[in-house]
Amino acid sequence: MGPLQGIRVLEFESIGPAPFAGMLLADMGADVLVVDRPATTDLGLERERWFDVMMRGKRSVTLDLKKAKSKEISLELIGRADALIEGMRPGVMERLGLGPEEALRKNPRLVYGRMTGWGQDGPLAPRAGHDINYIALAGVLHAFGRKGEAPVPPLNLIGDFGGGGMLLGFGVACALLEAARSGRGQVVDAAMVEGASLLAAMFAGFLTAGTWREARGENILDTGAPWYNVYETKDGKYVSIGSIEARFFKELVQRLRLKNVPPQHDRRRWPAMRAMFAKAFKSKTRKQWCKVFEGSDACFAPVLTWSEARRDAHNIFRKSFIEVSGVEQPAPAPRFSRTPGAVRRAPPERGEGGAAALADWGFDDAAIGKLKALGLGC
Repeated sequence: MGPLQGIRVLEFESIGPAPFAGMLLADMGADVLVVDRPATTDLGLERERWFDVMMRGKRSVTLDLKKAKSKEISLELIGRADALIEGMRPGVMERLGLGPEEALRKNPRLVYGRMTGWGQDGPLAPRAGHDINYIALAGVLHAFGRKGEAPVPPLNLIGDFGGGGMLLGFGVACALLEAARSGRGQVVDAAMVEGASLLAAMFAGFLTAGTWREARGENILDTGAPWYNVYETKDGKYVSIGSIEARFFKELVQRLRLKNVPPQHDRRRWPAMRAMFAKAFKSKTRKQWCKVFEGSDACFAPVLTWSEARRDAHNIFRKSFIEVSGVEQPAPAPRFSRTPGAVRRAPPERGEGGAAALADWGFDDAAIGKLKALGLGC
């Protein structure tokens, strides 16, 4: 049932990175119980629960955190949890009486995971923001885009999920491991602005070494180099090449059947090389190029849509995608040889599975009845 089997995680409803962290933990076997609002509220994005992949594997109870008895109920749940995840603005949980001080007093072994954009303190801590703002301040957004063009937001993958949810999930897992040794919990302060910076750690070294330019589209990994780019094919689709190493570049040129190609690292002749590659790739369809590069080490792959990726032979062989209640989605990752992760259930409706979760967490019928009487929905 996964390497985190037996770990109980209490997740307070939010959007984006915190639910993603909860999904990662649930995929790995943790029993994640979500404290949902009693009804859908304006969280910026409409969320149809049945299709909300990040809610997979979890169970739900409902609670109005603004009501008087909500603190008492929440602390009872916190007392049975190994970890807590929340994505509120700094200070909100404290105002509800559920901040780290109160929570750790109730449960000294608790790992208290906090997800924000700017962090729990600092001049920007109380300000609103989204992924695009956090990666902008981290210096990361500036690097995305072609030469002479404006920066291009890379969806919300860098801040919300890579530098946010994954960072929080990693932090919680680390703190759980330490708590098992020390018997003491602690607070995990995960900030997307810092997580985005962390994802770009390699480029910090490149900048200091002088091998990376801050101008967009002039480097080997940002479309500056013609041999690390995407090209349109005859049928209006695209292919990707990443022939960084000399031997791979040589094979690329051979597969393209090109003559008199400029030296790979002669930056002055990159525009001419790019034009040669573009003309060559335009001469065949994407499918034809896949055939040409079949079995190749030229670092080639077709640019697939999400739907096409689910039908790709390699992804099918690896079982990289699964279907949960009619919704195709990525399979749990990474893979474990002895304790593999799995999706145990479809995303719950509000309050769905809550009573069973409470029983599994050690609440007897009388205790569950008391919590319901105080306002807990399950």
